[in-house]
Amino acid sequence: MEFQLQQLAGNKFAFLNEQAGERLAEITWQQNGQVMVMDHTYVSDKLRGQGVAKQLLDQAAQYAREHDYKMEAICSYVVAAFAKSDAYNDVKR
Repeated sequence: MEFQLQQLAGNKFAFLNEQAGERLAEITWQQNGQVMVMDHTYVSDKLRGQGVAKQLLDQAAQYAREHDYKMEAICSYVVAAFAKSDAYNDVKR
């Protein structure tokens, strides 16, 4: 699945997937200096159970690595994923 990086407003960014004008998946964060404050993950019922939330988080983590950012988990999904997996240790704040 393809995700587009979008600046929503000011320091608010997202990776998202839209089809036919409908937002099907997104992960959002506020950029505070070198820290991505991960504040929301959404996946439409149409895509649930397909690992889309993990794909979103993986895309955001890759973005953080490419820009030498850290990620602070506020969103409950990201908090749980960070606790469950060591794959994000290099970007966790």
